[in-house]
Amino acid sequence: MGTGLSGLMAVMRKELRQTFRDRRMVAILIMAPLIQTVVLGYAVDLDVDAVPTVVCDRDQSPASRALVQEYLAGGTFRLVGRAAEPADAERWLDRGDAAVALILERGLGERLRAGQAASVQVFIDGSDSNRALVAMSASTQFFVGRAARLSQERLSWLERLQGRSLAVPRLTLEPRIMYNPRLSSPRYMVPGVAAFLLLLVTTLLTAMGIARERELGTLEQILVTPLSPMALLTGKCLPFAFLGLIDVAGLVAIGALLFDVPMRGPLWLVFAGTLVYLLTTLGIGILISTVSRTQQQAMLGALFFMLPALLLSGFATPIGNMPGWLQPITYLNPMRYFVEFMRGCLIRGSGLAELWPKLLVLLVFGLSVLGLGALRFRKRLA
Repeated sequence: MGTGLSGLMAVMRKELRQTFRDRRMVAILIMAPLIQTVVLGYAVDLDVDAVPTVVCDRDQSPASRALVQEYLAGGTFRLVGRAAEPADAERWLDRGDAAVALILERGLGERLRAGQAASVQVFIDGSDSNRALVAMSASTQFFVGRAARLSQERLSWLERLQGRSLAVPRLTLEPRIMYNPRLSSPRYMVPGVAAFLLLLVTTLLTAMGIARERELGTLEQILVTPLSPMALLTGKCLPFAFLGLIDVAGLVAIGALLFDVPMRGPLWLVFAGTLVYLLTTLGIGILISTVSRTQQQAMLGALFFMLPALLLSGFATPIGNMPGWLQPITYLNPMRYFVEFMRGCLIRGSGLAELWPKLLVLLVFGLSVLGLGALRFRKRLA
């Protein structure tokens, strides 16, 4: 027992010395994930505002000018120019100089004063679907609200004219957004960034570390010692698991300090879920190393796995928006469950009672992949 433990510690010390022999590796393993979190947190921003807008006001009445001013006042739309005719406004869209064209026809003010129906045209550039959806939703919300306000003003005028209250049903909508009232993109993105960077660091390092030993011939030298293959594998994986926990602690701290990502759930549950997730990422790294003869092959194999894992995890786009035939495949992606786990624990404040199914799936994934990787590793050494 003592020999096994001392051998395990010797392998861990050797792996840490080998990893940190080059000081640049410290930056890659610890500083790079933190810097990438900051950069991605600011860069991957799904919030849409200041949409470039061109206005074609053919009415030039006080009512039309007031309507344009209110339309631009919210901050979602930014005036970049004015056009005399609708065809000129469309050319702004064709050139890409504007993404929205607001067209107000002649006689708009007179029809509004007379209580008649009036129409407004909004052309939206759909080449950027996310921006187009936001612009369409904001425009619809603005003009529906404006129409309701005009109807209320005319109803009040009729009540004063007739001297009595008119029995008209009124409906007031008061939406309440839970957990992320400002709809901040970083709150949504940072937990996913943590899941991906953890996968990137631990899987890539494990795969390349074992492949390096085999490529240099030192793996066979270690096997001459009384150390068992399982102790060797454990000693090589534990340092990377420890580095993964350090990275997650730094990512959570940066998310809270820079991007206002809340820490509503218990911190111990975050680290417990991370440990379970690490079983999968380390197991995948071991599995990749067993089919790789060189470090280059191990790196390519890891990248080949990580890109589909990222795209099918719901990291940036909801899984519900994916094609129906593709959605069942996402259930085979362990990163999906860890992304959902982190968002549930950090943002919604879910506890073990709500998150245990995801932890159970991650545990099954981890034990299966790690066991398969260890079995192939033993056979490869035999």
